[in-house]
Amino acid sequence: MIKEMRGCQHSLFLAFSKFGLLYSVRAHQNAAVAGPGYYAIIKFYSAGDASRAQRACNGQNLFQKSPLKVCICNKQKGFQQQLPALSSSKCQELANHYLGFNGWSSRIITLQNVSGLDGENEELGKTIQHQSVKFLCTLEVTLPNHRICTRGVALGEADVGNGEDPLEFLTAMKRAQKLAVGKALSGAFQKILLVVLENGKVAVEYNSSLEEPTDSLAEEELKGLVQVNELSLEQFDLEEEVLSDLSFDDIP
Repeated sequence: MIKEMRGCQHSLFLAFSKFGLLYSVRAHQNAAVAGPGYYAIIKFYSAGDASRAQRACNGQNLFQKSPLKVCICNKQKGFQQQLPALSSSKCQELANHYLGFNGWSSRIITLQNVSGLDGENEELGKTIQHQSVKFLCTLEVTLPNHRICTRGVALGEADVGNGEDPLEFLTAMKRAQKLAVGKALSGAFQKILLVVLENGKVAVEYNSSLEEPTDSLAEEELKGLVQVNELSLEQFDLEEEVLSDLSFDDIP
């Protein structure tokens, strides 16, 4: 059953991705009262792409024997819900599709360990009192063809347990760093508005209402914004080989 549902999702993805970039495709089994079969919820990034897909696919036999019924799902009037920000992976997918892989770039301005700045650990050089590590990231996204530069600032936090396991502690540090970088990238992209025109061209606007106080700071000022506590690894008796085995790709 699961294999069949995955096959259905894959077929739907191939059929509907022809009309534009897809956000997600989810297939579900019909309720018992509706009889055997499946229904799916397909989300596009663009409402225009969704409308074109609905008009072209409704009533058609795409990959199944019976005609497919395709409807546009609209929110009820008067019901307002604040949409969550796109994840960093979705932001990159959207930027690569509309701007091209060379149409944008990002760089980390600061990535600082801010663990213990809230007083959780009194003697950081001797023993770890806090149960989590925190990293603050400031990241810059540049769209050179549109002369737009925007920044995002975010905090990433990960649990370290009791802090006695050195490998667990280092893994948590990598996870907190990766989380901070991803959230900062997402925050930077939230200030960018992509306008897709009917002729396929893309215009870009910068939403200045979402500017943060750090947007106007110079790079030197950003690096001095947070005090950094240095943590010696000698207390864990770690060898260099342990550090060399860790990378961002190892963190799920």
